[in-house]
Amino acid sequence: MNNNRYLSISVINRYLKDQFDRNEHLRTVYLKGEISNFKGHTTGHLYFSLKDETSRINAIMFSSSAKKINFEPQDGKKVLVKGRISVYEATGSYQIYVDEMEEDGVGNLYLAYEKLKADLSAQGLFDEKYKKPIPKYPRKIGIITAPTGAAIRDILSTIKRRYPICETILFPCLVQGEYGAQDIVNKINIAQEYDLDVLIVGRGGGSIEDLWNFNEEIVARAIFASNIPIISAVGHEIDFTIADFVADLRAPTPTGAAEMAVPNLTDLISYIEQLNIRIKESILKNINYNKLLLESIKGSYVLKNPLIMYDSKKQKLDLIIDKLNSNILKMVEFNRTKLNNLKSNYILNNPEQLYKDKQVNLYNLISKLDLVSPIHVIKRGYSITMNDNNKVIKSIKDVKKKDTVSISVSDGVIKADVIDLVKENRDG
Repeated sequence: MNNNRYLSISVINRYLKDQFDRNEHLRTVYLKGEISNFKGHTTGHLYFSLKDETSRINAIMFSSSAKKINFEPQDGKKVLVKGRISVYEATGSYQIYVDEMEEDGVGNLYLAYEKLKADLSAQGLFDEKYKKPIPKYPRKIGIITAPTGAAIRDILSTIKRRYPICETILFPCLVQGEYGAQDIVNKINIAQEYDLDVLIVGRGGGSIEDLWNFNEEIVARAIFASNIPIISAVGHEIDFTIADFVADLRAPTPTGAAEMAVPNLTDLISYIEQLNIRIKESILKNINYNKLLLESIKGSYVLKNPLIMYDSKKQKLDLIIDKLNSNILKMVEFNRTKLNNLKSNYILNNPEQLYKDKQVNLYNLISKLDLVSPIHVIKRGYSITMNDNNKVIKSIKDVKKKDTVSISVSDGVIKADVIDLVKENRDG
């Protein structure tokens, strides 16, 4: 018999594991079922089976993934899991290695939560620019929560302990159930009519279903529209709701909301006392400084000898007077020289010569004007003929028969009537 054709168990199991790991359809698998044979190991790993009406599959969830679940797994609980299918070589059995697990029925709520969160975020309802500041020293605080239970007791006791001078007003409402969301909205709207500095909206812990009213869109929009700064205080520190993202401030617990809403009166008194001490120290320091300054001024040489202040001023005045006198003398000398130059001027000393020169120029101009004067021309035998409109006749075209013309000669004017017009040709 040839033993070479026979495989070891380890080889075939390894081969099967390799085939499972290579199959992309088995790398990420989503299953739902009921937990059975549950066992939590001391290492933190979880071992159990998932079953439905007819089948089952072994499952393991390592501690690193098990830390992320927010419920207590136990036999009979219906769950939704995400993981990969592979073979455990030691036993040759296949099983699912679970990465994520949540209670069945919560999955749809979670998807609705994520969708609404994404929609409201895209619309800007979570933007920091819309967050209203929480007053440091509120006078009146409104509280919207159930009238009974740990939440209201924790809030009221914390405010009374930390800041008893603050007034609180409770707006009791439903915080879970079918009508809870609308009741929360109604109480937020009613609170707007009160003169409140801060509004705390919340409830104690619970499952995702218990907290679901604070994931409703109408509650989110009512918080966003509030004129009063709102602190969201829903559930425990690990719980996050849509209300937390829209509110002006998110508190991890109802007690935390009360601590964020009011200062600690003991701390305020201590702070005021410290300020009082610092103010007194500052005043004393200022008084001492001014005392020293006053003593310094009183012992000043200038103050004891005030006339010394004028010594430098008198010296400066003397310099200015000397400079002014010097400038005056220079100006006088300059004008004296200018006057002497004028006095020695030839024309000023011989004014009749200036008159003679002007007279000669006048005669020369008269002679030139006389040469071009029309009267001078007329004396040489010429005349000037004008029509009835006293316009000089330059062409035969300027008159017509029977017109009366005036002929100016050297010793008078001749009036004549035009009898005939004779045009001469002077081109040749």
